[in-house]
Amino acid sequence: MASWRAITGSIRSGSCSHKRVLPSTSVKRKVTADCSDTSVRRPAESNSDVTARAVPRHATFLRAVCGGTVLGPKTEVKETSPDQQISAGTLQHYEQSAEGFRAGTRDHDVTQNIDALLRHIKGSPPFTILDLGCGPGRDLKAFAALGHVPIGLDGAASFVAMAQRDSGCEVWRQDFLALDLPEERFDGVFANASLFHVPSAHLPRVLRQLHASLKARGVLFSSNPRGSNEEGWNGGRYGAYHDLETWRGFMTDARFVELEHFYRPAGLPREQQPWLASVWRRR
Repeated sequence: MASWRAITGSIRSGSCSHKRVLPSTSVKRKVTADCSDTSVRRPAESNSDVTARAVPRHATFLRAVCGGTVLGPKTEVKETSPDQQISAGTLQHYEQSAEGFRAGTRDHDVTQNIDALLRHIKGSPPFTILDLGCGPGRDLKAFAALGHVPIGLDGAASFVAMAQRDSGCEVWRQDFLALDLPEERFDGVFANASLFHVPSAHLPRVLRQLHASLKARGVLFSSNPRGSNEEGWNGGRYGAYHDLETWRGFMTDARFVELEHFYRPAGLPREQQPWLASVWRRR
């Protein structure tokens, strides 16, 4: 799912042989937001008109970087359940903007994120990597060019087709709220700008599923727009924006151990670093 997707440089084409989606509403822990890296997925008291209480302080910066609009009305969809509205609305947004999204993120440099995942994986390469919310497939090509075996997952049909065509990799079309993952399959999970689409109410379950999909001592990388724990519709997409403390709580509850965290883009003042990146090992 792609989504606001990462910040990854022009990467030479790679090949490999061998889709992203969305999530509900009731928050069990306090959720606080900053914004921004790609794919879907909680809040408000109303099941139909869910809106964030506050606009992340980085919203203007992110709009400039990602081309999105600051918190606005959700995309109208026919489904009545809150979960269906979140998934369908967010995916519809990406389907309608797929070509523009690919063009706008093709040259984003996320090598810092890729390196952060790979340096913590134990064992001998090549590694099998799940690119959760792979979008058009930019990072699949990067992992393949490094000799690894990446598998993409996204909920948007257009992104799945693009990723398969451009990377030559295996790509699964799945909704983040209805994941069907093999157990202990992956050395690493690369969740770059995707997990923030998962509503807080569903995040514990989704993280447990990712935990189960990792091999023993496997590694998960995540980069999300940071915030003050609010969530809602943002320019046609649903997003949850957590601060470091809250994100740590979700990850440790899902039986992950923190390896490192950092803010992006590198080299800028903190107020200009909307992305919170973190690396975790399966316990």
